[in-house]
Amino acid sequence: MSNRLNTTPNDLRAFWMPFTANRQFKQNPRMMVAAKDMHFSAADGRQVLDGTAGLWCVNAGHCRPLITEAIRQQVGELDYAPAFQMGHPKAFELANRLIDIAPDNMANVLFTNSGSESVETALKVALAYHRVKGDGSRTRLIGRERGYHGVNFGGISVGGIVANRKMFGTLLTGVDHMPHTHLPEQNAFTRGEPEHGGDLADELQRIVTLHDPSTIAAVIVEPVAGSTGVLVPPKGYLKRLREICTQHGILLIFDEVITGYGRLGSAFASQHFDVKPDIIVTAKGLTNGVIPMGAVFVTQEIHDAFMQGPEHMIEFFHGYTYSGNPIACAAALGTLETYKQEGLFERAAELAPYWEDALHSLKGEPHVIDIRNIGLVGAIELQGVAGEPTKRAFACFVRAWEKGCLIRTTGDIIALSPPLIISKSQIDELIDCVRTVLNEVA
Repeated sequence: MSNRLNTTPNDLRAFWMPFTANRQFKQNPRMMVAAKDMHFSAADGRQVLDGTAGLWCVNAGHCRPLITEAIRQQVGELDYAPAFQMGHPKAFELANRLIDIAPDNMANVLFTNSGSESVETALKVALAYHRVKGDGSRTRLIGRERGYHGVNFGGISVGGIVANRKMFGTLLTGVDHMPHTHLPEQNAFTRGEPEHGGDLADELQRIVTLHDPSTIAAVIVEPVAGSTGVLVPPKGYLKRLREICTQHGILLIFDEVITGYGRLGSAFASQHFDVKPDIIVTAKGLTNGVIPMGAVFVTQEIHDAFMQGPEHMIEFFHGYTYSGNPIACAAALGTLETYKQEGLFERAAELAPYWEDALHSLKGEPHVIDIRNIGLVGAIELQGVAGEPTKRAFACFVRAWEKGCLIRTTGDIIALSPPLIISKSQIDELIDCVRTVLNEVA
């Protein structure tokens, strides 16, 4: 490996890093310079076990050959094709491959460049769908407290993480929020879906009654709320949301940016929970994090509602310069083939019980007040330092990096979501690292 890759830049000032304590980072940078399979290589030469699939996205592990070769071939053949009024074969091939693994009510795909753009696209589709159906009074959007739906204006409006919202004014109008489902006093240390809290879905019925169903376009939720700290839905909760939405003609949107592409042991969480939404939002694992790309799935009914009027007219005035970018499509096709050839969705399902036992072995360690898990995702909630929220978890994050493990924190919660290629011995290594860190951090 070249010295250039292993050398920390001399000047860190220009890059305003996202969701980062910039001043702290630039005093003591944590630099990654290479990656392979389950590990990052740090600038100081250490191997760091990836306990977070990068940022919930590297589901197939790092620098996988089918993906890198697909990109290499594509960039030398067709680097870019206009997305408006023109096409290229791989975009259509990818859309078909995605529908093949999607829930059986999904029929069409719109391509985006990120989870945030996928959310904005889904919200616009929902609003426009009702309008083309002659039901233009349905303009209200319903999200959920502690929900994360990206960082664009629509996403933070329906989202419910306070820090992501408080600096940006009134946001979209006509938005309401259901309560979150986090009930630690009743569900602490639950394995899988909690027993308590399914009745919280009936809060949607209260909101529907308050605003009148004729004003509501869509409800958007994460099947498993990821970025807020892995909140697993209580038993029956998602099915009840589906029932209420169906009863009132409201579209149900599942944000599967995190849960999509094998995280729970199925292609999508909607299959895991046996609940069929009207729209599914995806990104991250679509290209294994290699190239920015997202995909929004819609039903045949939604798609066909737009296919009216003169055939030469644009049916839906929405899209991006890079929608279905050829190189991104190649990366996604290579990713899907990797998942298929290596049986990674099935592997995640097989590893889930071992992962669960390992994660819950941390019960009783210092500061641990709750542990949550489903599929190959988990959270360890910590007792915060009085008057200094996030401090303890952040200290755990820094210490884990120093010890050769990458974890993620949100608030005072440690979140783990390793690549689906992780071995049982690597699960043990990751959990032992967290255990050591918990015993070292005050």
